[in-house]
Amino acid sequence: MINTLFDGRYRVVRKLGSGGMADVYLAEDEDLGRRVAIKILNDRHANDEQFVERFRREAKNAAGLSHPNIVSIYDRGEAEGTYYIAMEYLDGRSLKELLVARGPMPIADAIAFTRQILTALRFAHRKGLVHRDIKPHNVMADADGRLKVTDFGIARAGAASQMTEAGSIIGTAQYLSPEQARGAAVDQRSDLYSVGVVLYEMLTGTVPFTGETPVEIAMRHLSDTPQPPSTKRPDVSPDLDMIVLRALAKNPDDRFQTAEEMDAELERVEAGGAVTAETADAATAVLSGTALAMAPTAISRAPTAVTAPQPPYTGRRPSYRYAEPPPRRRPFWPWLLALLLVVLAGLAGWYAYSKIQDSLSGSGTVSVPNVVPLKEELAIRRVREAGLNPVLHHEFTEDPEARLGFVYDQNPVPGSRLDKGSNVQVFVSRGLPKVTVPDVRGKSRDDAVGTLTESGLKPNVFEVFSSEDVNTVIAQSPDAGERVTKGSSVRINVSKGAQPVGVPSVIGLPYESAAGQLQGAGFSVARRNVASNQPKDVVIDQQPKGGSAASRGSPVTLFVSKGPKTSTIPDVTSQEEDQARATLVSSGFKVAVEDQQTTDPNEDGIVLSEDPPGGTQAKPGSTVTILVGRLIPD
Repeated sequence: MINTLFDGRYRVVRKLGSGGMADVYLAEDEDLGRRVAIKILNDRHANDEQFVERFRREAKNAAGLSHPNIVSIYDRGEAEGTYYIAMEYLDGRSLKELLVARGPMPIADAIAFTRQILTALRFAHRKGLVHRDIKPHNVMADADGRLKVTDFGIARAGAASQMTEAGSIIGTAQYLSPEQARGAAVDQRSDLYSVGVVLYEMLTGTVPFTGETPVEIAMRHLSDTPQPPSTKRPDVSPDLDMIVLRALAKNPDDRFQTAEEMDAELERVEAGGAVTAETADAATAVLSGTALAMAPTAISRAPTAVTAPQPPYTGRRPSYRYAEPPPRRRPFWPWLLALLLVVLAGLAGWYAYSKIQDSLSGSGTVSVPNVVPLKEELAIRRVREAGLNPVLHHEFTEDPEARLGFVYDQNPVPGSRLDKGSNVQVFVSRGLPKVTVPDVRGKSRDDAVGTLTESGLKPNVFEVFSSEDVNTVIAQSPDAGERVTKGSSVRINVSKGAQPVGVPSVIGLPYESAAGQLQGAGFSVARRNVASNQPKDVVIDQQPKGGSAASRGSPVTLFVSKGPKTSTIPDVTSQEEDQARATLVSSGFKVAVEDQQTTDPNEDGIVLSEDPPGGTQAKPGSTVTILVGRLIPD
């Protein structure tokens, strides 16, 4: 089936997977130029009215649900002896595949994913639909972390339907609600039970109830009490335990009554708050048949009204062991004082030595101190302490190492000897010089980069989609006219043209129809007439090809048939005049009639010959002369 055209529209690319009643393929919709997932009912079920009805129901139910967290249905129909649904293609994996590959999720991710599922169910429930088969296999995750619920094959309106068909349970045993396991009527609260199972699995990596057979698992849903998730994963908080346990209540009246109610509790826990008294009561009731020692922290406080927000649960257990007093340490300050005295003594000795050397030389000169790279105030003090006069110069500098307000140069150099009172030139940095940001909007990319570089700025180019001409600067930051430090970065947004859109495939259409479809999609059309055996004015090729992406407004070249160069002249001899004329005209030729007198009544009104003769080639529209017999009267 790969690389075949299904229903004259969907080009099958590859198989994505198989289910109990259908196969799913990736296909190209050649009419709309987009990728779709096409779900085709298995051949062995195509004649089973029960499966066909379920398949139709899935298409009908999902087609009426337009929501960001529900897979969109584009088309449905019957073709090639079976039934199909064309739906949104998601380039991602199912939630079940993620759990198998990665194991339990981070708690924050599990809560966020559950809230997305609840958002989808809230929308479906408001439309009167109960999904009845919520499980991680039916939840798809894209690369951005958005979930979409799919497979509404057993969804039905309201609570009128039951979960048994021909004596069997419909659904997946690990995620069934107790009422589904009994074959009783279900409502939206059944979906919330299944959501509780999915949340349990995301937190712990396992479902709450397992068994050797589906019937055994279904019986455990009816009779067994679930262990709180925290018994398998200690960092699950008591409040999150209670939300899961309430969702898994056997009696639907004890569960969350709506998706909104469960979502609100998860939102409280996500924000670090506590659950409501109703959830605490319901969770306590769920555990009433088990020893609370199994979950010492699962239901650890009496039910109250909504409590004040608490810090997020960390999963740590308190320690009741008395800590040993820390050992006493000797005080550190005497050592510090001794070190300070040694340093001061050294400085005093050096100062005395300098004075003695000056007096011995008798010159009265002093050594210029090194003030690079001291802060301005400290440099001034050092120069004056040496008996010299600091002369300050505040200047911009290109040196990136020169910090604002610090000395970056001096004259004379350190160690030079000057007479006391001499001047020392001290150069203090005012930082890098300032420049004015030029206006480069509307310039080409290369011109803008050159202008900014010449101004001492660093261009930072970002390509963005825009209706402006390609390589044109459409925005900049900082704005033109601002004063910034030389060497600063300036971001420029450069147009890379309009955002590409899918090009429709118009091959095989008459030119006028093809051009109208392309213009309606926002493309311009160029025509090229080419020789072809196809009928005249039919599109035989296009560039770019259908299904590819191109900028809106860009041209699409259509190659249009000029029609066949020649056609075969039909042989109309021995035909009656009217029949021969019709045959030639329908073949694209003009007809000229000449009379030929005859005495044979059988030749009256009959084509005796034609020119050019039948079977020869001629251009369409050329004239064929037929010689018709006319009886001479007696």
